[in-house]
Amino acid sequence: MSVEILVTGGTGVLGRQVAERLRSAGAGVRVMSRSGKPGTVHGDLLTGEGLERAVRGVDTIVHCATSPFRKPELVDVGGTDNMLRIAARAGVSHCLYISIVGIDGAASYPYYDIKLETERVVADSPVPHTILRATQFHDLIFLAVRFLDRLPVIPLPFGFLGQPIDSGEVADRMVKLALSEPAGRAPDIGGPEVAPLEDAVRTYLDVKGSSKRIVRLPFPGKTARAFREGAIVCPDNRYGMITWEEFLQAELPTESAA
Repeated sequence: MSVEILVTGGTGVLGRQVAERLRSAGAGVRVMSRSGKPGTVHGDLLTGEGLERAVRGVDTIVHCATSPFRKPELVDVGGTDNMLRIAARAGVSHCLYISIVGIDGAASYPYYDIKLETERVVADSPVPHTILRATQFHDLIFLAVRFLDRLPVIPLPFGFLGQPIDSGEVADRMVKLALSEPAGRAPDIGGPEVAPLEDAVRTYLDVKGSSKRIVRLPFPGKTARAFREGAIVCPDNRYGMITWEEFLQAELPTESAA
């Protein structure tokens, strides 16, 4: 009998790939979306509208939805709590939650504090759970660097360490966990390389064929210190195989060939 899985945030960078891979593995998949666009089921973590219908008959929830800019405490923490209460009543037997490596070491960053509190909600829920922490997705770093590349020079915080990972490889791991028994806190996963953010931007410029200058800026405070000290990397858990440069060569084929 096919497992029925609800993917929240299933139209996003990670959730879309998780849903595709789950379907390929033979699972029944529902994608929950606040918009309720065609091919999705309507469910709003902020208001709770549609959640009961979305979780009805579901075996597993793969929880990828997040709202870093729009009322994150209400959506991520409150919305997750509400959804899991409804899921428990509906008999859901597993919730897999995607989180971020190092959030407990950099909880002074407000969004990381929200993610940490959401982890606690998931862990305290009566629904059996798995929590997977991953490092920074290539896609998201790419968006940030492209935004900075609009400026005459590229300003960067000095000494921040990162370990970018391919979102498709995270999706692969999510699928394995979703189709397995609840595991509690799963081992963290990161990309194949740990390096300063400056190195990532230099690689981007090299692949693009740009000579734009990088300006290194000192950032004070607890969060910046945590990032410099490696709070958000996991060098002993290099799960991903696709490097940042390989990702860029696929994303910027025209520039790299010029």
